[in-house]
Order: sequence, then structure tokens, then C-alpha cells
Amino acid sequence: MVYDALRIARYIIGRCNEKGRVISNLKLQKILYFVQAEFLVTKGPTSPCFNEEIEAWDFGPVVPVVYQQYKIYGGANIPASEKIISTKNIAEKDQNIINGIVDECVNYSASALADITHHQTPWIQAYRKGSHNNVISKQSIFDFFVER
Repeated sequence: MVYDALRIARYIIGRCNEKGRVISNLKLQKILYFVQAEFLVTKGPTSPCFNEEIEAWDFGPVVPVVYQQYKIYGGANIPASEKIISTKNIAEKDQNIINGIVDECVNYSASALADITHHQTPWIQAYRKGSHNNVISKQSIFDFFVER
């Protein structure tokens, strides 16, 4: 099943809050990227978590529709009131994949996650300084992570 990126973002925010961890929009964007990578590697290159594109921005991978939703918080943490844990429409096996990535990534700062992505081929190849609309293809994400 392919999900809506905003649904996955809300689930991730809820998971972080459930674990007593804070999450900013920057950190959320990087976690979405790693969740997408995990889905592509474990379920196959034609089975993404979400269909929305990921773009290479200055501070790493970004899902624009999710960025727009949470940009109001700037660099601050997204408040717990924003948490919407809707597991109803996310398969349990998919929740387990997402939880694994979230639980690993919350141990890193947003800037550390951005730094990690800046050293990965998908972002490097797609990034154009000062420009948005630089799509990181699902195929490039798959190719990079399947080799790991």
C-alpha cells in the first residue's frame, strides 16, 4: 500500500512524541527520506512508502507538501498538539518499518541527519544550489541504499 506523505509525517510526529522526543520540520524531512529508502529497499523499487516526490534542498532531502504544512514552526519543534497518530490506515508491518527508522533517527540531531544525507549520492546528484524542484528519484534512492 502507498500512503499519503502527510499521513506518514503525522504518524512520525506521533511516534516521536510517544517516545518523549521532539521533532522539528528539518528532522521530520530527513526521517521521511530514510523511511522512503527503507520501504524501497525492503519492499522493492516499485513499492514506495509515499508517492510524493522528495527534492534536494540546501539542508537535505525535503518532501515539499510536508514542508509547507509544518513551515509555520520554522526551526522550532513541532508541538505535541500536532501529533495525530492514525494507525487505522497504516498496515501493521508498515508501522513496524516506520517505527524502526524513527526509533533510530531520533537519536540524531536534525543537523546530523542533514549532514548524513549531504554525503549520500541521491542528494549529491540531485542538488542544485539555491534551487528547489530538484527531484531525488526513487530509483536513485533505491540504488544507493540497496548497495549498503
